[in-house]
Amino acid sequence: MENMDNLELLEEAKKARLKAYTPYSNFKVGAALLTKSGKVYLGCNIENATYTPTNCAERTAFFKAVSEGEREFEKIAIVGAKDGEDANVMCSPCGVCRQVMMEFCDPKEFQIILANGENTCRVMTLEELLPCGFSSFNLK
Repeated sequence: MENMDNLELLEEAKKARLKAYTPYSNFKVGAALLTKSGKVYLGCNIENATYTPTNCAERTAFFKAVSEGEREFEKIAIVGAKDGEDANVMCSPCGVCRQVMMEFCDPKEFQIILANGENTCRVMTLEELLPCGFSSFNLK
């Protein structure tokens, strides 16, 4: 799936969203993470009755990729909405997911693709979403 454009990646995120397990919030999120090698990893949010163990779609995609040995990422597409509602509205990643992205991605280059209406998207860098982020560089 090399050279996947942003709208194609959003469509993959919508497919991932269909698998979300959200019996408590009914807010389904899907993510499609594109590696620099051209592979796409999908993730959905997975809720838990005690809430804290809940995992977001973005982290699910990252953890799947990292567990398969991937370490270089190009961009991620994210969609989310209440079950039965249009997933073409903007759904930005939470702070924890932004921090996970910061662990593995160059904040100036890594792109976050957010749905912004039918057949349109908003593209932001991780640095724009997490200015002054903390990473391994701070520990050196």
